[in-house]
Amino acid sequence: MRREWMVVVLVGAVLATGCVSNKKYQAALTEADSAKMELEKARQQKSAMEQQVRTLKELNVKFGNEAQSVRDELQRIEHGRDAERGAIESRTKDLEEKVKALTAQNRNVKQEYQDVKRNNDTLKSLVARYQKELKDRSHAGSGGTATLTPNQLSSGSAQATPAAASAAMNINKVSANDMVLFLGLKQDEAERIVGNRPYRVKGELVAKNVVPKETFDLIKDRISVTP
Repeated sequence: MRREWMVVVLVGAVLATGCVSNKKYQAALTEADSAKMELEKARQQKSAMEQQVRTLKELNVKFGNEAQSVRDELQRIEHGRDAERGAIESRTKDLEEKVKALTAQNRNVKQEYQDVKRNNDTLKSLVARYQKELKDRSHAGSGGTATLTPNQLSSGSAQATPAAASAAMNINKVSANDMVLFLGLKQDEAERIVGNRPYRVKGELVAKNVVPKETFDLIKDRISVTP
């Protein structure tokens, strides 16, 4: 009896032991399946993340290329702007120089105009004076004495009259303008005559190369060198 009871106990124990092992086995299987699912899920997440990394790398390369293109374009624009600015500054400088030159020319022209105007007024005054003097001398002289006109005086084509001969121009004293007006000389010739004073004889005009002989022959009867 005692042996039978022991067998029952042993059998119960074996059965109990077998039941516990089976449960653990099933639990382990369940955990393994869960681990497999988690592993697969992790693998999928890893694959997705790797794909995102590849996409981000491609975008990074694309954006890097675009950024380089933008930098190149910006550099080209800046270079063109600098070149254009340099051209504009150079053109502005040239125009400023031209304005200065034109301003100086304008001042010179105005000064020349004023000089010409003063000379013209002086010549008008001299013409009026000589016309009056010649008119008075022609009235005081013989009836056949011809009056010299300003055109005849300036051209030197008129023959000297007794009245004009008696009033020969003293080239040691008269001004260059008077010689231009009365003798018909050129301005530079009259100024050379004034610059080479005094003269002891009329022939020194040729001897000193002051005027050509042809000019001297035209004026020699209408000039004097008296003190």
